[in-house]
Amino acid sequence: MTAVRFHQTGGADVLRLEQVEVPVPGPGQVRLRVAASAFNPADGGMRGGFLPIPVALPHVPGYDASGTVDALGDGVAAATGLAVGDAVVAFLPMTADGAAAQYVVAPADALVAAPTSIPLADAAGLPSVALTAHQALFELGRLTSGQRVAVNGAGGPVGLHAVRLARRAGARVVATASPRSRAAVLAAGADEVVDHTTTPLLQALTEPVDVLLNLAPVTEADFAALATRVRDGGVVVSTTPVVATPDDPARGVRGATVYVHPDAEVLAELVGLVDSGELRVDVAERVPLAELADLHARSDAGRVHGKVVVVLPAL
Repeated sequence: MTAVRFHQTGGADVLRLEQVEVPVPGPGQVRLRVAASAFNPADGGMRGGFLPIPVALPHVPGYDASGTVDALGDGVAAATGLAVGDAVVAFLPMTADGAAAQYVVAPADALVAAPTSIPLADAAGLPSVALTAHQALFELGRLTSGQRVAVNGAGGPVGLHAVRLARRAGARVVATASPRSRAAVLAAGADEVVDHTTTPLLQALTEPVDVLLNLAPVTEADFAALATRVRDGGVVVSTTPVVATPDDPARGVRGATVYVHPDAEVLAELVGLVDSGELRVDVAERVPLAELADLHARSDAGRVHGKVVVVLPAL
């Protein structure tokens, strides 16, 4: 089969398009014929060697996947009801080989039925970003109806899902966005959009928020200042582990950093929201597998915006 792998960490040029053996599913595993994988910034961090997620080399990137079930390992059908030909999506274990390949082996319990309202390839753009938003808001932020949430960096894939999910939960949403993404953030349901290129969020937050969700690069000092806008007993949640998430025990303000984890039950709920029209999978680009190295290079240079899915060649 065709796959992209890296045999050593480094720049985008370490990625190689290769012919490798088709993987064989073991007990509790399923082999997928991949329709698409999704590119995430963490893929570049793992390839570059500066994201501390251990992988065996050579490694196939791409931990978001959509495809069809191609083969079942021992005991899978009886335990899960999965069958060859089922269309599924998955957030794959980040330490295992990913979906930048024509076939990938996945844990059966990571798979959920794919959305039926969008193309199967586009569905690869859903799992990790939507799970990150959901876990940030509800698992860590404990957001409830009537609360006020600030989403710093709402114009990206995680941010748009966070705005939609928060609004659906009955929260009031203040979001930052650039002029390029302002319309999308408003369409997602933000009550107020702050142009971060002209107005600091700290200045715009004249009322306290219950949850502050940070999805953007931020300095330690600026983050600490933003945390003062969180009400007593509120929560600061962040996806940027390079800067510590601030808290304030004296005021009962918790700080929590998101490390997204598989959750098939929640992923199935998110798929349902896509099919009901309450969530969107916004795909900015569809890139063939052969151009994955170029995509990594463009991302390293800051020239990738929005969700990109990597489409596999036909067999």
